[in-house]
Amino acid sequence: MKKALFILLFALSLTVTLTAQTIDHKPDDITNSQEQGYETPIPFPFLRESDIVWSTEIWKTINAEELFNQFFYFPYDEYNNFGKKSLAYILWDAMAANEIPIYEDDDLLVPIDNLTFVERYTRADTLLLEIGYDEDDNEIYQTVIRPKYFDGSEIFNYSLREVWFIGRQDTRQDSRRMALAPVKETFRELPNGEVIPLGNIPLFWVPMQNILVRSLLVRYQAYIDDNSTLRQPSWDWIFLNQYYHAYITRESNPYNRKIQDYLTGEDAILESDYIEAKVFEIEDAMWEY
Repeated sequence: MKKALFILLFALSLTVTLTAQTIDHKPDDITNSQEQGYETPIPFPFLRESDIVWSTEIWKTINAEELFNQFFYFPYDEYNNFGKKSLAYILWDAMAANEIPIYEDDDLLVPIDNLTFVERYTRADTLLLEIGYDEDDNEIYQTVIRPKYFDGSEIFNYSLREVWFIGRQDTRQDSRRMALAPVKETFRELPNGEVIPLGNIPLFWVPMQNILVRSLLVRYQAYIDDNSTLRQPSWDWIFLNQYYHAYITRESNPYNRKIQDYLTGEDAILESDYIEAKVFEIEDAMWEY
């Protein structure tokens, strides 16, 4: 009996040992963490309109030049980064591959055909360059075709539209990221070489609640700590937890005005801070009796 029990225990231990040795993981990884690309986004809780007692919309700007937000900008070179991508290239590559939908407006009402947008954006410029003078001192020009490519290093800002709300059941404040746009500073080049700045313009708007977009963002890491080789959080986690610094540029209002439309300088900064404080104070007011 003892001999049979010993054989049984030995067989069980051998099975456990063999199982432990055959756990599948990356050959160059000391952990058994799930390989990047297989994660799925956590679904949002179901909400009915009747469950919301208060809501407002907030527009923000994320400046990637701020120290805390620099992981939005790097790595800005799409090559020689061992598969790492900045958020700009993640969105552009997925959009160009027709993997995610894009829109013309932040209300996500006017869809854009992805391939048409890529063709329009990368269409080559025709320039007339002065190359010298002829024997009669007349200027000689040469037509030059200059190709255009998307350059992620030109994206320093992101525009973000959020919805903040309070639920009826627990009267707690929550928020959802609704639309995100990479913003590029644009210029118009005149024939005489003069460059006229046109300001910061969103390239396209991405629906952040769309499952295709969330599935994209959960697959890519945000490199928030360059001094660590451990697994970095996904971009989906970054937006779920609002792990960034952003300043408010507009709150929903009947006139659809931005803060810069009626205030400038320090007054605009104070107005942005006031709106942010007001939004958070509403939750506290719900608990007053």
